[in-house]
Amino acid sequence: MIGFSAFAGSLGQNLYTPLLAEMQKSLHTTSYMMSLTVSLFLVALAVMQVVFGSLADTKGRKKILIPALIVYAAASFGCVFSHSIGLFLVFRVLQGIGSAAIPVVGAAVIGDMFRGNELAKGMATYQLMLLLAPAVGPLLGGVIGEKFGYQGVFLFLTVIILLLLIANVKLLVETKPQGSTATPFALKSFGVTFQNHLSAVVLIYGFAQSVVYLVYLVFLPHILGNHYHMAAGKIGVILLAMSASTIVSIKIGSWMRNQLGNKASLVFAFLLQSCTVILFAITAYLSLPMLIGDICLFGFAMGLTVSLPVTILAEQFPEERATAIGVYNLVRYLGMAVGPVIGSRLYSDTDLKPLFLTCGLAFLGLVFFGAAWIGLKRTVGQSSSIAK
Repeated sequence: MIGFSAFAGSLGQNLYTPLLAEMQKSLHTTSYMMSLTVSLFLVALAVMQVVFGSLADTKGRKKILIPALIVYAAASFGCVFSHSIGLFLVFRVLQGIGSAAIPVVGAAVIGDMFRGNELAKGMATYQLMLLLAPAVGPLLGGVIGEKFGYQGVFLFLTVIILLLLIANVKLLVETKPQGSTATPFALKSFGVTFQNHLSAVVLIYGFAQSVVYLVYLVFLPHILGNHYHMAAGKIGVILLAMSASTIVSIKIGSWMRNQLGNKASLVFAFLLQSCTVILFAITAYLSLPMLIGDICLFGFAMGLTVSLPVTILAEQFPEERATAIGVYNLVRYLGMAVGPVIGSRLYSDTDLKPLFLTCGLAFLGLVFFGAAWIGLKRTVGQSSSIAK
């Protein structure tokens, strides 16, 4: 149930994106204002992670999730009847606020329920649900939108959230540990995950990965369109292949963590992914099959990393589990916001190699820095040999 809640929460991010051009005409607005409907949702989603995380640690998981789902459903229903861009933006912000509780509370519940190897498996399954929504959301939204317009898309989302609200009210059991001594939300909550080197490295890796991931999503279509002259539909299929590769390797990531432990698996997985970015920069322009292979390898490496950070944080902070995961999610979303900005500085219509090579080398440098910080210099060397 928590997994399906996470799936529905993620649907709100991009379910309607295939209809942006149609909505721009219907709402009599500009493309810039339509892009704000995505950006403001993500800003609200990012900022509220720490707030809801801290509240979930002090008040309880269910007490925070249920009101948030009500806000999410009401805001989605409001989007159905928003006939001006101003009103639509208000409801999108409210959507972001309501949906923000789902990933942080969901991960905390998984952390409450499982231990050891089972925790890694549970987090992998949960993260799989989170990743499925961005992969299938635009396709699902496009099909619904063709018949019922954007109003039908948000009405569909409202119904899904209401069903999950009812299910969570009836079935969700409070999993917050008895006698927890978590402190109420304050500005110091933002620093909870910097209490030790391992959790700080998790934040650094998560930020770097999110920056690079958004660089791929924003600038990869330029290579496919300008250099390989591919239509938008085919570009979408290739991006879907990257997501599919991520989904395939999620379970492998949890197995690797159980075999190698937290530190070694964290370093190896992110080392491999940074190397795939460098490989992409070097070979993407050589041939289309090679580019597709590079993209799938990047997605595969990303799948190895998906459950590791939240699993580590869930173990490191049993008293403030939701707060720590909320901080991590905030850092990730900030990385997603920064990615296109950084990319635009190195962007070139004719050659994107400098952009991806710079991102890959910077990512690799941060991996080595993090590994040294947590005392895994030897492991990095061994992992580098394996990667080669």
